[in-house]
Amino acid sequence: MIAVTAATGQLGRILVAKLKEKGATDLLALVRSPAKAADLGIPAKAFDYDAPDASALAGVDTLMLISGSEIGQRERQHKAVIAAAKEAGVGHIVYTSLLHAGTSTLSLAPEHVATEAALKDSGIAFTILRNGWYTENYLASVPSALQHGAFAGAAGDGRISSATREDYAEAAAAVLTGGGHEGKTYELSGDASYTLADLAAALSAQAGKQIPYADMSVEDYAGVLEGAGFPAPVAAAYAGFDGEAAKGALFDDGHTLSTLIHRPTTSLADALKAALAPVAA
Repeated sequence: MIAVTAATGQLGRILVAKLKEKGATDLLALVRSPAKAADLGIPAKAFDYDAPDASALAGVDTLMLISGSEIGQRERQHKAVIAAAKEAGVGHIVYTSLLHAGTSTLSLAPEHVATEAALKDSGIAFTILRNGWYTENYLASVPSALQHGAFAGAAGDGRISSATREDYAEAAAAVLTGGGHEGKTYELSGDASYTLADLAAALSAQAGKQIPYADMSVEDYAGVLEGAGFPAPVAAAYAGFDGEAAKGALFDDGHTLSTLIHRPTTSLADALKAALAPVAA
């Protein structure tokens, strides 16, 4: 049995679909609200990172631990899940970590490093998927860029090796249904890197109008995000991610992701086309 935490989340839903495509039939969704998982078409059990119940993991052979979304709480939450998995006798945990977590300057890194250490200390077989940036993190800004006529950011000339959630989900499905991945740590990223100026140029070409990249300081970008409705701490965090991207924190050219999924990762142009389709409609 393969159990997927956060199965109703943006990555989790795609992963469940990919597992089905690969012929996996003994699947379990672990979610806060099983009623919201009804459309997944697989059994679901209540599972809360804040108080994970080992009994929900009964019979689970492999646990897909998708990292939690509550920044600042994840080390505690993930350690609790790992402890529950050990109590339940889970044989293998696959975890979504962060690209180059051990050396990353992103503020997200310490919680992932702590989780990786907890996995290694648990005695449970593990596989660590160090996911790079999601292309969707930037595509979410496309509607605003179209509205205001500029794509704002603070990443300078930093190159970003992002991939789509579908790419990362497909890699996770390959690991979950394949063999020989125990004890491995995979650095996963898109095949091609780009700057935000490149992204703005690609957006301009597809949108049919000029959308320049407006590069600014981290502080000024945080102010823009705050003005757009983000809480101040969230705005500061996201602006900070761009600031680290300017220094190369989101770059990788290892091509491990495309090797795992046996195809090129989704191009920026194709991802933008998909993002613009609802806008055009």
